[in-house]
Amino acid sequence: MKSLFTTMLAIGLFCQSQAADLFTPVQKTELRAPSVPLITSDPYLSIWSPYDKLNEGSTEHWTGTEHPLIGAVRVDGKVYRFMGKQTLEAILPMVEDEIWEGNYTFQQPAGNWTDIEYNANGWKAGKAAFGSSDRSMIGTPWKSEPDIWVRREFNLNEDLSNRPAYLKYSHDDVFELYLNGERLVATDYCWRDNVLLELTAETKKKLRKGKNVIAAHCHNTTGGAYVDFGLFVPNNQTTAFENLAIQKSVSVLPTQTYYTFACGPVELNVVFTAPLMLDDLDLISTPVNYISYQVRSIDKKQHDVQVYIETTPQLAVNKPIQPTIAKVIRRNGLSYIQAGTIDQPVTAHKGDLICIDWGYAYIAGNMNATTAVSLGDYNEMKSTFASSGKLLPSKGEIVTRQAKLMPAMAYTDNLGMVSATGKSGFMMVGYDDIYSIEYMYQRRMAYWKHDGKVSIFDAFERAKENYESIMQRCRAYDAMILNDAEQAGGRKYAELCALAYRQVIAAHKLFKDEKGNLLFFSKENNSNGCVNTVDLTYPSAPLFLIYNPDLQKAMMTSIFEYSASGRWNKPFPAHDLGTYPIANGQVYGGDMPLEEGGNMVILTAAIAKAEGNANYAKRYWDLLTIWTDYLAEYGQNPENQLCTDDFAGHWAHNTNLSVKAIMGVAAYSEMARMLGMNDVADRYATTAKKMAVKWEEMAREGDHYRLAFDRENTWSQKYNMVWDKMWNLNLFPGVAEKEIKYYLTKQNAYGLPLDNRKTYSKSDWIMWTAAMASDQATFEKFIDPIYKYANETISRVPMNDWHYTDTGTWVGFKARSVIGGYWIKVLMDKMQEK
Repeated sequence: MKSLFTTMLAIGLFCQSQAADLFTPVQKTELRAPSVPLITSDPYLSIWSPYDKLNEGSTEHWTGTEHPLIGAVRVDGKVYRFMGKQTLEAILPMVEDEIWEGNYTFQQPAGNWTDIEYNANGWKAGKAAFGSSDRSMIGTPWKSEPDIWVRREFNLNEDLSNRPAYLKYSHDDVFELYLNGERLVATDYCWRDNVLLELTAETKKKLRKGKNVIAAHCHNTTGGAYVDFGLFVPNNQTTAFENLAIQKSVSVLPTQTYYTFACGPVELNVVFTAPLMLDDLDLISTPVNYISYQVRSIDKKQHDVQVYIETTPQLAVNKPIQPTIAKVIRRNGLSYIQAGTIDQPVTAHKGDLICIDWGYAYIAGNMNATTAVSLGDYNEMKSTFASSGKLLPSKGEIVTRQAKLMPAMAYTDNLGMVSATGKSGFMMVGYDDIYSIEYMYQRRMAYWKHDGKVSIFDAFERAKENYESIMQRCRAYDAMILNDAEQAGGRKYAELCALAYRQVIAAHKLFKDEKGNLLFFSKENNSNGCVNTVDLTYPSAPLFLIYNPDLQKAMMTSIFEYSASGRWNKPFPAHDLGTYPIANGQVYGGDMPLEEGGNMVILTAAIAKAEGNANYAKRYWDLLTIWTDYLAEYGQNPENQLCTDDFAGHWAHNTNLSVKAIMGVAAYSEMARMLGMNDVADRYATTAKKMAVKWEEMAREGDHYRLAFDRENTWSQKYNMVWDKMWNLNLFPGVAEKEIKYYLTKQNAYGLPLDNRKTYSKSDWIMWTAAMASDQATFEKFIDPIYKYANETISRVPMNDWHYTDTGTWVGFKARSVIGGYWIKVLMDKMQEK
């Protein structure tokens, strides 16, 4: 169903946009995205460009693993690459292509250990990669030691001064990389795979014929450990693709990303569309995206133009070494290339920072006189296109067992002679995961399949037939989302929401259980890989409460059902249901009683407020009562419990956690009143009010309120208090105003710290805190630093929610759904309009 908040605005915007140019954004955006969303559908089909320019480097899965898309146009015989970067040839291969040997030590080396002539006697010889047992292709175990130093000596016979050259490296965690003594890489706490660094002309001068050395140092902070690196150059066959199109603009809107390029005498527009409109469950669950293109002459002459777009079977593997099979399929007016692993371990591979290795990736294009797809040799494909404007004659099927032999899956459109009026077209990228989730020991298909009645080919054919209408609907939807956000919080706030939109939805998978319940499971990206984590559901809720509360319920129903089944019998909700994609029950090592209890009760009330009835709450009233009674009994002054913000350590007597418990009790009262249970409502409302009065007395410290009741000279964000303002309960009169005033004295360049212990913060919680401001001008004082962070950070990852507010670098947590919390101000305004 559509949310009750849906207005006639969407209808009006749709009508206005019917004749709109599909290649011009309904609103241009100025925010420089840390990473730009391109293909986004779910946690596995998720491709981004972590660069200012689309052709600056390889496109990536949100994990940082290369998921290559290459795009080029050929204009009068000259090729201009507008997207991605082609695979390189190895001078020094990495372990996925060849196991190499180097010297290593776990002890701090003396002397200039990065120099060419350094004497490494006493170091051990070991095979790459160097790492912990949770990583694949480990040649040398790196277990409990915090640091490793590695030297890789090599002889170079060719002169690279006039040829592009690249260092490629993977690491986990803090990493330094040196070439002949010069430090070229120095990271903070992060883990990345296959990062590409082009050597400058000055750096290449340090290379010499004969002996050279690449040296690395890596510090493992926690969890897995890994080191691998190599040296690469472009293939001579693909030099034509080194010529770059000039990027003129990029705008990131909620469902679409728009690029414009100058390609010699023509202008190229490219639009990436993920039709993730929350009022259409089939569309948001169908794993098919569009890449649209338009070329027009800008010099008053006609030009002969061909478009080229390519990927590889790497979209369908977790590790490049996995054997793959790819083939060409033609049916019902569409040409496809399908690729997947030979083994097909369906839902067998669980965890964080992994890619899918079952199911099949597809590219698809119209079967007509101008378009074609081809499967063939990676380098020859580009060479043939560069020389002739055509693709290599296609192989019917290709099996590969080495990463370097993966074929090109290529699409082309011969636009012919192009004038100022321009010509356009589109192709599609999709993924059929066969089964998406294992839920309570049963494999479940994605919602769009309707229990196997719809095939991936049906989905592509429907996307083709409905292309024009879907593109227009996306434009209208983008306009609605941007308008709602700008009215609520200003232009910068709207652009942050636009960047966040696809990321939030694509961190989920939609399906139904055997009873027909709609389920919408998040993956806890880049934090531990849990599935359907309750304290991710809580911050992400505002987006779904506004635009489709059914999806909010779909995140919560399974948690209710898990408790109702008897498999979870504690007086508070579970933290999670497993490790994605296996959802058979909680796997998290510790409970979060007040955290998750408060989250579930508050969100159930939020659904009731959004829908104007408490029917959903009534369905699980017994559980809500048990959980609320726990909040009332233990929430006034919490013991040393886990909560969602324990990054700096666990503190008992947490005042913000107490606020959550109090709001949970109040939320239960609100739902009881909606159900006509006035005596119950009065009783719990009285309890919540008494708890709030006592909270204010215990937490007060001069001009602000403490982080913990028993800790003097402390402070923290009390973002859980946002519901008090939203629902006009007035449990904490004057508290939010006092806190907001105090917070403004504690802001850093890139935002408000989470509390007094560290300089880092969570951008979703800053949004919640800001929403408690009494006016928009004050709200924007909190938004401006978050915008500045996104616009300036050197941490080029899909929007992360945990960053240092002084340095503008990330701590962790990229591509997570929690930034659905950015919509809290829109939700508040919509709620208070009712």
